[in-house]
Amino acid sequence: MSGPRRARDFGLACGALPAGPRNSICDVPGVRVGHRTLNQGELRTGVTAIVPHDGNLYRDKPVAAVHVLNGFGKSAGLVQVEELGVIETPILLTNTLSVGTCCTALVRQAIARNPDIGRETATVNPVVFECNDGYLNDIQALAVTEDDAQAALAGASSDCTVGAVGAGCGMSTFGFKGGVGTSSRRLDLDGRDFHLGVLVLSNFGRAGDLRLPDGTRASPEMADTEPAAEKGSIIIVVATDIPLSDRQLKRVIRRSGVGLARLGSFWGHGSGDIALGFTTANRLSHDEKTALVTIDILNENRIDLLFEAMADATQEAVLDALAAAGPMTGRAGHHRPGLAEVLTHLPSTKA
Repeated sequence: MSGPRRARDFGLACGALPAGPRNSICDVPGVRVGHRTLNQGELRTGVTAIVPHDGNLYRDKPVAAVHVLNGFGKSAGLVQVEELGVIETPILLTNTLSVGTCCTALVRQAIARNPDIGRETATVNPVVFECNDGYLNDIQALAVTEDDAQAALAGASSDCTVGAVGAGCGMSTFGFKGGVGTSSRRLDLDGRDFHLGVLVLSNFGRAGDLRLPDGTRASPEMADTEPAAEKGSIIIVVATDIPLSDRQLKRVIRRSGVGLARLGSFWGHGSGDIALGFTTANRLSHDEKTALVTIDILNENRIDLLFEAMADATQEAVLDALAAAGPMTGRAGHHRPGLAEVLTHLPSTKA
């Protein structure tokens, strides 16, 4: 893990379950993350890529599920994930007006690796999520290019940088500077270690509502004022190497809402709050020839352990984004303070 200080450096750990060695979504073997950051002039934006495994995702599709807490969003690919229970491209995160560009980049990559797409076989379902970074970023510049998306994909590694990077460059959270955060939990099942990892693109929450793990309510000192509304978005990407069905995955990722509620969010009318989860342990072949396939799934009597991990890792991943993202001034002089710079003297009360 590289980059700025993280949530645990400030004592902001969540729950009792142990974290993975990196405390990152990349603790799930094979999962990689890459960023392309655009931070110049009035641009504060970018692309973040999550690559589930090193193989050909179109031919070797991880079982997946999606859950929409509140659907004020413009993401792409969710309908097919909901219907078929798999993903077949990497996952890209970006700003609201760059979803189409990132979709095209994923389609081009898939066609380059699978020339039969759309001709001898089915088309491809690119998965792209977005948050609106228009407060700090000149979103109308449409600055994100296909090359930026390809750079994020090409740069993906097991070293997941957090904070104001990639798609998180211009994001805001509870009135503070937000961005990309991650956390993981190590889980023992039948004497074997597994991991559940979370990566968030955090751009949600009303200023003054943030609650830290000890119950302290944290409010930024803001020179500007905004309507007191719960708006913005958060995208929650969940990876695990525990064998699950898509139905079980959906049950697990629903519990991301528990972590958001602990932080002080109620998923307001104007907030786009979406979780997508995948397991690297169960994959479906695009070219399967047999009529019946066999997969392992978790004994559902053990699923509470995953529910707990999901809630804790989501809560901590958001705090991770807040801790890592420093103060930023962007478009039209708009400013967001960093949580880290005020943790020692927050105007706060116990919730």
